[in-house]
Amino acid sequence: MSLGAHLVELRNRLFIAAAGLVVGMVVAFIITTPVIDYISEPIKVVAQSRGDDFAKLNFGTVTAAFDMRMRIAFALGILLSAPIWLWQIWAFIMPGLTKKEIRYTLSFVGAAVPLFFAGCYVALTVMPHIIELMYNFTPSGGVAVNFYSAPEYYDFVFKLMVVIGVSFVLPVFLVALNVAGIMSGRAILKGWRVAILIATVFAALATPAADVVSMLMLAGILIVLYFAAASLSLLFDKRKKKRQDEILAEPAG
Repeated sequence: MSLGAHLVELRNRLFIAAAGLVVGMVVAFIITTPVIDYISEPIKVVAQSRGDDFAKLNFGTVTAAFDMRMRIAFALGILLSAPIWLWQIWAFIMPGLTKKEIRYTLSFVGAAVPLFFAGCYVALTVMPHIIELMYNFTPSGGVAVNFYSAPEYYDFVFKLMVVIGVSFVLPVFLVALNVAGIMSGRAILKGWRVAILIATVFAALATPAADVVSMLMLAGILIVLYFAAASLSLLFDKRKKKRQDEILAEPAG
């Protein structure tokens, strides 16, 4: 194909991906009410602990409620339309890849996507404990109340999901570096002390300092994923060495 034909194909695929995103946003906008109910459930729990007037989700402007629904619809629309836009991206770049590159790409995407959603699930599991724990630092006796700004509250939940989701995908990149020949499995495993330190510091930053259980749970999962990536890289290195030995052992000619 000529450069012009490639640009036309790119335009068409971008149009299809954008149309899929719009449809996904429309569907997501319909279900924003149960989503808001779900993420604001911790606020209801802490409100009931001291009285319904002590914790509320606050919409500070006329359009704040609509803006929050649109932001949720956009985020969910990206997820719902992912099969469409991922396929459009894949169909555009696949003709330029070798069979080996296609196999590796599918393997990495197939591992990264479930890990990302697993991280999002962990974030949603930890999130209520964080909110309840932080609420306990509010002075009691009716002298203070918590009015959670809706946009900031949503940003907190969304960023927590993205950060933990991405952290779960990082071991896949370690394996990718090993497959590309940039890092050996032994080199990855050699840095286990640094990896444990980074995982612990990250977990401490992603969770409140007082929530030790959530911090240890998150750090433990990240450490297990790291050692899994190192073990898989060592296995790949062993297979590479075995193939190289077989090639060297073959008689010349």
